[in-house]
Amino acid sequence: QAQLVESGGGLVQPGGSLRLSCVVSGITLDYYAIGWFRQAPGKERAIVAAISENGVNTAYADPVKGRFTISRDNAKNTVYLQMNSLKPEDTAVYYCAADRAYSIVAVTTIQSEYDYWGQGTQVTVSS
Repeated sequence: QAQLVESGGGLVQPGGSLRLSCVVSGITLDYYAIGWFRQAPGKERAIVAAISENGVNTAYADPVKGRFTISRDNAKNTVYLQMNSLKPEDTAVYYCAADRAYSIVAVTTIQSEYDYWGQGTQVTVSS
């Protein structure tokens, strides 16, 4: 049974940084592309970033390009989201999700493509 557990969220001031972690168990992380999504109050859940099985290809939503970095360590069964220069509009619950991709280089930003989801971690950016 797949389990994805996010951690690393919290309260941070504007301009600050956080690193989110997504620990995966019950499935072989090597065979899954991973995405980070977020849902702000009153808004729909949206893609933040995604990474292919082999870590070579990544994709980012326009609002986070140049500020967020997704990475993975398959040996540790963990995917990371480094978030720098945080803004109040980054406040949301952040979720990681796993996609049994058709290719080791494939990356998708489509939510319905993802098979397993974590419970989320709250990120609040406020002074």
